[in-house]
Amino acid sequence: ARVVVADLDEAGAERVSAGIGERAVARRVDVADAAAVEALVQEVVASHGRLDYIFNNAGFAVHGDSLDSTVEQWRRIVDVNLMGVVHGSLSAYRVMAAQGHGHIVNTASLAGLIGSASFSSYAMTKAGVVMLSKMLRHEGADAGVRVTAVCPGFIKTGIYENATYNRVDQRAAFAQIPFPLMDLDVAVDKILRGVARNKELVVFPFYARLLWWLARFAPWLTVPVHRKTIRDLRKIRQG
Repeated sequence: ARVVVADLDEAGAERVSAGIGERAVARRVDVADAAAVEALVQEVVASHGRLDYIFNNAGFAVHGDSLDSTVEQWRRIVDVNLMGVVHGSLSAYRVMAAQGHGHIVNTASLAGLIGSASFSSYAMTKAGVVMLSKMLRHEGADAGVRVTAVCPGFIKTGIYENATYNRVDQRAAFAQIPFPLMDLDVAVDKILRGVARNKELVVFPFYARLLWWLARFAPWLTVPVHRKTIRDLRKIRQG
């Protein structure tokens, strides 16, 4: 397999590419730039003749009470977390539909399924990613295009360190995470297994599936969870 690792952080993409070996190359791309994403997809097709998989994984989080957020923060997170996935998905979908095969894998979140009262803008974008993926899955089925949305719980990645914290201390917020962080290697294995099985949604770990079940079949039971989340956040709110 040939792998193209694309990131706004070109140095980070190069580190990942180097870890994969000579089968991989690194490229810099801003997923919020539709033209740049389209150009990258076309470069891949021109270089390798086809596009088998695309993993749309870029994103960031804003943590805090919405009272302390700005419209600019909401606009930026939509541009990256949602429109970035739209850009990658549409560019790949056109190529894959024309070639008759391909798999689009979009990273959403458990927050996109059940919400998160302290990450409201993040949850909104991830809910959009879930629905986009579901509808593209139906659209692409007859063209041989598969689509999967990945909805993990708390994973050990850089998203917590790189998040924007509005009037909340990062360490205090981190201490409120209710579940242990899953190792990234374990998460990747679960994702790839779900993709290989062509699952519509890959939801993990067990507590994530349980909370998703509650949100669907007993939504009133999730109300205290969200209320506690925002009340706990306000206890550490600064100023």
